[in-house]
Amino acid sequence: MTLQQGVLPLYFNKDESVSIEVLKALYNAGIRTVEYTNRGEAALNNFKALRKVCDAELSGMHLGIGTIKTAEQAKAFVDAGADYLISPGLVEEAAEVAEQNGLLYVPGAMTPTEIIKAESLGCTLVKIFPGNIVGPGFVSAIKELFSGVKFIITGGVEPEEGNLRGWFNAGAAAVGMGSKLITKQILESKDYAKITELTKDSLNLIQSIRK
Repeated sequence: MTLQQGVLPLYFNKDESVSIEVLKALYNAGIRTVEYTNRGEAALNNFKALRKVCDAELSGMHLGIGTIKTAEQAKAFVDAGADYLISPGLVEEAAEVAEQNGLLYVPGAMTPTEIIKAESLGCTLVKIFPGNIVGPGFVSAIKELFSGVKFIITGGVEPEEGNLRGWFNAGAAAVGMGSKLITKQILESKDYAKITELTKDSLNLIQSIRK
């Protein structure tokens, strides 16, 4: 689903109602898979609320959790109904929890050694993070070495044509966008219609780039 969509929106907000409204705004734009990030004390309870909203109102939405760094976190969010787990680096114990529960696990990596390790664990989708540090040239250089792995780029990806074209032309299967898409200003003003608008624009832009 993420690869078809081309962009994985990711966000966290300590306010439960704001988190829910952002999710609905993304859904209204056509998004069907989202990464909620585990970045604050409220993350688990908010995630449980988001899960309920997905099940009741947002048919077809896949809800994943990011910034998973321990097995305990992985288990807690699996129990809360996570559809997939994402880490900023490679966390073997989190990969084991995902495997035990039949879920997709996406580790972060920024070196060939880390990608090789992820590949050896059976990971077929790897998050290159932080993308703005390694750059499109890195992805272009390594993609032929890892024909069985697809890459999602996160960190510094911007919803504008030059940036997105650079990543997809380099071989990215998808990109993750957080604060560049769901900006602090938008969240503070609660302009959820703007999130829908920007997300639609990004989806259309990615579709045109991929043609």
